[in-house]
Amino acid sequence: MITQPQAAATPTPDPDEERRRVQTARLLAYRDDGPLVHVLAGRLGKGLPPVPATLAALVAVVAVTASGLLEPGPMVLVPVLVAIVLILPTAPRDHLGRLDWLTPPLLRGTEFLTIIAVGLAADAPKWLLFVLVYVVGYHTYDTVYRTRQSIWPPAWVFHAGLGWEVRLLIIGVGAALGWLTVVLAVLTAYLFVLFAVESVTSWVRLDKASAQAGADAEQDLEASPEDALEQATGEAEKG
Repeated sequence: MITQPQAAATPTPDPDEERRRVQTARLLAYRDDGPLVHVLAGRLGKGLPPVPATLAALVAVVAVTASGLLEPGPMVLVPVLVAIVLILPTAPRDHLGRLDWLTPPLLRGTEFLTIIAVGLAADAPKWLLFVLVYVVGYHTYDTVYRTRQSIWPPAWVFHAGLGWEVRLLIIGVGAALGWLTVVLAVLTAYLFVLFAVESVTSWVRLDKASAQAGADAEQDLEASPEDALEQATGEAEKG
């Protein structure tokens, strides 16, 4: 008796494993790590627990800012270096702990507080600090909104956006050298153009694809049985 060969069964993905994979991908995207983190992450071993280390960085930046130690000059690099030294080693972790979802908001809070503290210490225009925080905040919101709909921003956006660590380094060095206003203006303009253009382009492309899919579905519904039969016959003859 000859039987038809059966195709090998496709293994069903483990739902729990898939959930863990998506959770890790989302939290890593929300972190907004840049090229420096990606270069060093593989050399840091297991890394530090994300929540304690990130919370410690936030508390340390608050303490340094409240102490009044920040003055124009090299001292403005202190909160930047504290944030990087404590948070960067958390990148290798899988972020699957019960409280690891707190890591992105703690990290973003640390970044924003450091930007404001360094900017005020270096006497940068307050409106410029606000615009930079707004631009980075918009990028974060856009990333969260996309990933919750399973629409992932391209990886190059996070590298081109420099990541929280490179942004802080640029701001810290600019403040230490007395060029912070110019550095902020250039950095803010660059990030605004990058994030706005990429976001708008992606959403427009998605809207067009959705509209085309809807039009195709509507056309199929409106087709008469005779048209559908004729189309199916023609495709069968071509085959």
